[in-house]
Amino acid sequence: MNTFGNIFRLTSFGESHGQAVGGIIDGCPSGIEMDMAFIQNELDRRRPGQSNITTPREEGDKVSFLSGVFEGKTTGAPIAFTIYNKNQHSSDYDNLKNIYRPSHADYTYAKKYGNRDHRGGGRSSARETIARVVAGAVAKLILKKLSINVIAYTSQVGNIVVDSDYNKLDLSQIEATPVRCPHIEKANEMIQLIEEVKADGDTIGGVVTCIVSGTPVGLGEPVFGKLHAALGSAMLGINAVKGFEYGQGFDVGMRGSQVNDVFYNDNGKISTLTNNSGGIQAGISNGQDIYFRVAFKPVSTILRDQKTVDNTGQDTNIKAKGRHDPCVLPRAVPIVEAMAALTILDYYLLSKAQLTFE
Repeated sequence: MNTFGNIFRLTSFGESHGQAVGGIIDGCPSGIEMDMAFIQNELDRRRPGQSNITTPREEGDKVSFLSGVFEGKTTGAPIAFTIYNKNQHSSDYDNLKNIYRPSHADYTYAKKYGNRDHRGGGRSSARETIARVVAGAVAKLILKKLSINVIAYTSQVGNIVVDSDYNKLDLSQIEATPVRCPHIEKANEMIQLIEEVKADGDTIGGVVTCIVSGTPVGLGEPVFGKLHAALGSAMLGINAVKGFEYGQGFDVGMRGSQVNDVFYNDNGKISTLTNNSGGIQAGISNGQDIYFRVAFKPVSTILRDQKTVDNTGQDTNIKAKGRHDPCVLPRAVPIVEAMAALTILDYYLLSKAQLTFE
């Protein structure tokens, strides 16, 4: 299960402390101009060491394309790419070789596969998401041609919440602060909280909000393959994600008469007065903005003494070493965007495959 997608597919490979992380994109249309500066910028938004509130691991994360691109455009062939790991400190994990870290993949991986790479979590490390960001950047380039835009931001860290409607926020300010929150006052509070948590050797979670605008009507299936189910699966496959809601979501205190999205004729185009459905009805996009929220847990690696057991079941204590994020939210924003872009493009191509054949 290392491949994501139906028509536009990504197969990723690599581990946190291996030689490289990379992927193969298959099903990419030919003739797409590859904006290398844009793709690298997407990686820079995800890379470690970008601010004081992220892990200090220094990685340039420079992507190299090996195939599928000729004279700056996609050829329709599989696109292979790699990002080499340059700054691993594998010795930081030597004391964890036979120990199961609380809330990590150590125990489940060992039981499922009979072995595990203890260096930074191996395949379970969020470093694998580099491949998703590269493929998501390529998907974004294609979606841009279709006038479809994907944008996400940090809307909550701990108990600090941006409860404003996204339409009332200046989303151009997302990159103005290292926490990637467009509400500058709340962003400063979030940064302060993350710094306090970091100084305490602890971690904190939060929420990323994502908006997909310009989506045409008709993406998704009415039974299996609902668009919101696909987006939910994509988001829940991201490291540290614990929850997904779209549209009105878990805000269930109102009645149907209050939340139904009433249709009206908008100068010859059918639209809705409200968008409580989150742009998806009966599993199919309705042309309105698709918006959803993704909940991230506090990072499991904390720089504190913790009780646990080793692989023989003996009680022991651990204290993690190394360089870790006190909060994943700032670096998770581009990952959420990437997985949303991959899903929307894949379902767009699926919809094209279902057109009437004449």
